[in-house]
Amino acid sequence: MTTLAERLGYAPDAKLLIINCDDLGSSRSANVAVYAALRHGLATSATLMVPCPWARDAAAQYRGEDVGVHFTLNAEWETYRWGPITHSPSLLDGDGGFPRTLEDIWDHADLEEVRKECRAQIERAIFWGFDVSHLDSHMGTLQLRPEFFDVYLELAVDFQLPLRMAGASSEARVGFPFRRLAAEEGVVFPDHFVYTHVGSRRAVERTLYDLRPGVTEVYFHPAVDTDELRASHPDWPGRVEDHAALCTDPSLRDLIDGAGATLIGFRELRDLQRSGS
Repeated sequence: MTTLAERLGYAPDAKLLIINCDDLGSSRSANVAVYAALRHGLATSATLMVPCPWARDAAAQYRGEDVGVHFTLNAEWETYRWGPITHSPSLLDGDGGFPRTLEDIWDHADLEEVRKECRAQIERAIFWGFDVSHLDSHMGTLQLRPEFFDVYLELAVDFQLPLRMAGASSEARVGFPFRRLAAEEGVVFPDHFVYTHVGSRRAVERTLYDLRPGVTEVYFHPAVDTDELRASHPDWPGRVEDHAALCTDPSLRDLIDGAGATLIGFRELRDLQRSGS
């Protein structure tokens, strides 16, 4: 079987690495750090949280970078809230925003309102001028339940966009063959995905020490250190650490080179998917 690397024009055993920045638009601090990582650091891609208060600022700073849509149906912080851009009552938790937990959104969301909201988030990003490169899901909301995954896959097909996808080992845990379902619809996704928390450097380093052939996605949550970030995000130290790893610390670049990895973005996967090859 032809490997994804070969379909992208590389050797069958090539090690291709996507370094994604999550949470663009979540704060001014994130916007500054993400664009710095894309323009001057090691990041090759990012994803936009369209409903967040600083998403419009992210759009104003956009210069054509590889940016996808980070489908957002949760607002997890205690005092920093955001909500749907559509009129979707089932997506509200009664406290001025999206539900904080996965269980809450899964238990109470109307799937038609989920579909409407996610489609609106893509369309708004396009209207703002983003050349959307791919789709993923904040907190994995759309990836871990089959009825929500149906929406995720439907929009990938409709907009001809690749997806962030959990690894094959996750299929047994979540209980349905999401990778096979996506492949059958012609949707492209990386071979390997490294799940990390905020403050990703150590997990990414371990991955690079034993990087497998194929396309691997790793991700960070960079943000610059500001009063705003400290007040809104309890995990702010890890976000500041992620910014340093991508922008100022040469050791990560050394590890990438040592692994023999080639950096790519999601646009390469999008072009492959749209070519139909």
